[in-house]
Amino acid sequence: MATVKYNAESPSKRNLLLSASLNSPFCCYLALVNFAALEFINFTFGDRNIYRIEMQTYTNPVYKGYFADPFVWQHEGVYYAIGTGAAEAEGTVDEIPDAANINSNNKSRVFPLLRSFDFVNWDYVGNALLRPDPALGDNFWAPEVAYCNRQFYLYYSVGHEDKNHQLRVATSDTPLGPYQDIGESLVDPKSCPFAIDPHPFRDDDGQWYLFYARDFLDTSDRARAGTALVVDKLQSMTKLVGEGKVVLRARSDWQRFLANRLMYGEIYDWHTLEGPCVRKHEGKYYCFYSGGRWETDNYGVDYGVADNVMGPYSDAGNETGPRVLKSVPNFVRGPGHNSIVLGPDGKTEYVVYHAWTENMDMRQICLDMLIWKPEGPCCNGPTWTPQTISNY
Repeated sequence: MATVKYNAESPSKRNLLLSASLNSPFCCYLALVNFAALEFINFTFGDRNIYRIEMQTYTNPVYKGYFADPFVWQHEGVYYAIGTGAAEAEGTVDEIPDAANINSNNKSRVFPLLRSFDFVNWDYVGNALLRPDPALGDNFWAPEVAYCNRQFYLYYSVGHEDKNHQLRVATSDTPLGPYQDIGESLVDPKSCPFAIDPHPFRDDDGQWYLFYARDFLDTSDRARAGTALVVDKLQSMTKLVGEGKVVLRARSDWQRFLANRLMYGEIYDWHTLEGPCVRKHEGKYYCFYSGGRWETDNYGVDYGVADNVMGPYSDAGNETGPRVLKSVPNFVRGPGHNSIVLGPDGKTEYVVYHAWTENMDMRQICLDMLIWKPEGPCCNGPTWTPQTISNY
């Protein structure tokens, strides 16, 4: 005879107990319950505990400080997050507290790091990157980390406010750094005066690629002027082949950044696609991206899909708005710039993204489950109420 016990022992959760006796040891039925109140479920036969599913709850944001453009990865069972801090976004990195610069050889460090042992509770553990030449700029954006051959590679952009951003890479022997810049740009700033949001992607054959965003000034019926996405093969983890291909260009009104924007000495109806994040699913490549203006409610996450990692990609179907994440009036504002990571159960994928506080003074890290449907990926979010994560 099987007994299913439903428990919520934490004082902050409901104190519930549900038992059901069954005639078959091979099947069980659990009545509808409030899973947001679960801490664990025990499956027992008599007095013998044979099965335990650990449950956790979280409520977005999962970290209360400023943490934009969040990238999360897992290494040796520990979760790490790196992102754009307030100082990096505002260009005030000289004001970063000394507490962020432990063991930095008297050099300031940028990009805040978080660590979690359960994917729910996150702690600040210092800053990652030893600041490179100050002449490169004071604004540091959208870091991401790749691990290859026992080395950690931190990809990021640096520039002056929203101009002259270039892609860089730094290395470290440990996930927490310090990361040391290699001393040169990944993309020649003379031929590409603005490049941001690098995203390293490893294909099944072991080949690495770098997706990123850059500016385009030409226009057509299918491509509007603005920031858009490209991909290039990595010759090594610190050098691109130099044969970048367009992934996606903006083509919809919701992707507008600013009408009548002065750029490169001319006025443009400027549109933006940024923050690429690639996932391979059932043989197809999905390039998630954020579109619109990051400081507004029209910012959201959509995707393009391709049969080959280098494209061509199509984001057909998003003409009326983003399909993965978008603002929820009065609750969530401007969700975007996502990464994707497996949860503690090793099989459920989660979208990690930032969203604004209600008064739009801070971007904070959030997470919600990624769901794959026949018509494409979507997200169980954005959420602002308690959500459950399973460890099994």
